[in-house]
Amino acid sequence: MTAVVRWTRATAAGMAEALERGETTSVELTRAALRMTEMVDGAVHAYLHVDAEGALAQAAASDARRAAGAPLHALDGVPIAVKDVLTTTGLPTTCGSKILEGWIPPYDATVVARLKAAGLPILGKTNMDEFAMGSSTEHSAYGPTRNPWDLERIPGGSGGGSAAAVASFQAPLALGTDTGGSIRQPGAVTGTVGVKPTYGGVSRYGLVAMANSLDQVGPVTRTVLDAALLHELIGGHDPRDSTSIDQPLPGLVAAARQGAAGDLTGLRVGVIRELQGEGYQAGVLARFQESLELLTKAGAEVVEVSCPSFVHALATYYLVMPCEASSNLAKFDAMRYGLRVLPEGVDSPSAEEVMRATRDAGFGDEVKRRIILGTYALSSGYYDAYYGTAQRVRTLISRDFEAAFGQVDVLVSPTAPTTAFKLGEKLDDPLAMYLNDLATIPANLAGVPGISLPSGLADEDGLPAGFQVLAPAMADDRLYRVGAALEAALEERWGGPLLDKAPALEGGSK
Repeated sequence: MTAVVRWTRATAAGMAEALERGETTSVELTRAALRMTEMVDGAVHAYLHVDAEGALAQAAASDARRAAGAPLHALDGVPIAVKDVLTTTGLPTTCGSKILEGWIPPYDATVVARLKAAGLPILGKTNMDEFAMGSSTEHSAYGPTRNPWDLERIPGGSGGGSAAAVASFQAPLALGTDTGGSIRQPGAVTGTVGVKPTYGGVSRYGLVAMANSLDQVGPVTRTVLDAALLHELIGGHDPRDSTSIDQPLPGLVAAARQGAAGDLTGLRVGVIRELQGEGYQAGVLARFQESLELLTKAGAEVVEVSCPSFVHALATYYLVMPCEASSNLAKFDAMRYGLRVLPEGVDSPSAEEVMRATRDAGFGDEVKRRIILGTYALSSGYYDAYYGTAQRVRTLISRDFEAAFGQVDVLVSPTAPTTAFKLGEKLDDPLAMYLNDLATIPANLAGVPGISLPSGLADEDGLPAGFQVLAPAMADDRLYRVGAALEAALEERWGGPLLDKAPALEGGSK
């Protein structure tokens, strides 16, 4: 038990250093993570599928490489969890949907292939809102994930499973995807670090798409340095992805190490006027203001900037995203793969009747809602009025970012308006649920990178709040420099990492 606590509480960077010094083995680290999952995941439900046998085999192979003196990646042997929207050979990929229940992909996503090539044992696939449609992981067809800080609250979404796995010490690292905030918002409400890289900076090949122009794979971790290590591993050009940017990543790990020294002299930080104030929880704003003061003490110049088009970002996103989603989900037609349901009382059903019955049984309510909305907005007579107008507003949002970055080096805001709300509280109110993405959506519409890191605990409920940093496209290194500096200052104020103050989960209880 002592080894389980020791190694599951370690950071990925700490694990990597211990492996290099010979203080532990990959098998020991992987067993510790799997043991923690046995202990707590019955309560948290972070995973949809745990691959203990496969992870231990990969860990043993890592130990053999190390013993043989082979060249190793810095994270070789450090275990990781993967969101169930990324294809994995030999492991199910369900996207949290009944329509793909039991589907085993014939290929790995590029990011998964890079994990395997670097020697990271894959612990399993994490829970998510069905096809990444949601902000609470309550829309999974396999049941909700719970927040390790309070099992009666949501862990964010759509990637709540990855965030909860890291927050409950079941994995030191995880992969998530961020379409409108699905890495950063779960990070904010679980006290973890979540990064949305520049669009095109990380391959989307093998990511089951919801919205092609918005989706991005990124790291979920406990520290900024861990996120930088994972981002450098999965990032870079991929010829199989037509949206992949053919240029090298900036030095992310170097930027994180530089930032940890705490000197931000000469850096200009822009506070986004439109992403604070009304609708934001008082405790979230209090922690945000304290973080701004710490950035100022580190030498940064903090100024307020206006991005007026951001007030239209939520409406724009909830037109663009459903339109792209309705097109992407048309492939689930019961003809080629996935679920097939025959309509009752029909002797010789047509393809259309089988398709209708299958989609009715296989898709959940939120997925159906977005398909209907997107199909309507793309229909004849409405395309220009809805989708076309949304794309024009999207251009205005991108221009606001360009103008703002002409004045400052990074932009900042609270990551989410509130801390984690209670399970079921907003499930029947889609508009209230969508408002959780208010601060994260603009980055996806413009393709710029963003990071969320924990800013402390809100006074009202003692739950984590998040601080968001945004940077220009392909300037992801700025996220890590600022994030690491703020993390170091905040940890000094807390007396240690925020996650160490999370309620312990022993035997499935809080």
